[in-house]
Amino acid sequence: MAIVTCAAFRELDPDDQLLLPALWAHGLSSRIVVWDDPTVQWELFDLVLIRSTWDYSPQRGAFLDWAHDVSAKTQIINPPEVVQWSSDKHYLLELATAGVPTVPTTFIEIGQTFELPQHQFVVKPAISAGSRDTYRLSAERTDEAIKAIHEIHAGGRSVMIQPYLTSVDSDAETALIFIAGSFSHAIRKGPLLELDNAAQEFHGGLFIKEDITPRVATEIQRKVAQQALRLVPPGWLYARVDLINDNDGNPVVLELEMVEPSLFFAVDPDPITGAPGRLAKALADFLKV
Repeated sequence: MAIVTCAAFRELDPDDQLLLPALWAHGLSSRIVVWDDPTVQWELFDLVLIRSTWDYSPQRGAFLDWAHDVSAKTQIINPPEVVQWSSDKHYLLELATAGVPTVPTTFIEIGQTFELPQHQFVVKPAISAGSRDTYRLSAERTDEAIKAIHEIHAGGRSVMIQPYLTSVDSDAETALIFIAGSFSHAIRKGPLLELDNAAQEFHGGLFIKEDITPRVATEIQRKVAQQALRLVPPGWLYARVDLINDNDGNPVVLELEMVEPSLFFAVDPDPITGAPGRLAKALADFLKV
């Protein structure tokens, strides 16, 4: 099995490293490879598992081409159809249209005129990873917002505008992790600080460090997450659904991560009974089919 990462994390992210002993415990051998290494012979692997590929978003087209190419040679998890769907957050419109509770989102396409909200809001790209180029702003910071929008557009990406739901200051975000269609575990992510992007603390230059702690997911949170996952193209083995409470205290989908999400193994690290053990077992079962 190939475990796929990026050049900045050739030994995997520390959290993903917890998967290695779990794979070994379930009788699976693995090799860590960089996704855009031209020397890799993908057809030699019985399975290719996408993990720490956090540099994909600025080169999404090349990444999708790579995923489709690999899928023609061997099995890849998650499959390219899921990767393509999940890597562009326009899927939030699809979720909302289907009745899934989601954070209200306005997309500003390149060249489109726009008006900024008169309240605190979040600006971010429709294609991104690791909370990069994400800003918490307000009506008083119009110049900064316009600059951020233009910079994202200059990179060839659509812009998302979402209200900053103040419940995050007290309740934070809840991320629910699903493995092989079943709920695995949940974590709490601290709120986004009102900082310029340059001041945010990045890890390896690819994602913002976050305050992560375990959390018990409620029944309604699990229901909303499962409702969203029913709209995802088939064939996925792992998923992360990020939820936040709206102003009435109801959970709504903020993002649905199925390309290379952190699965936060460290909150439940046992290689047999914990989260990495559950993914390893799911992979072993997948290969037996």
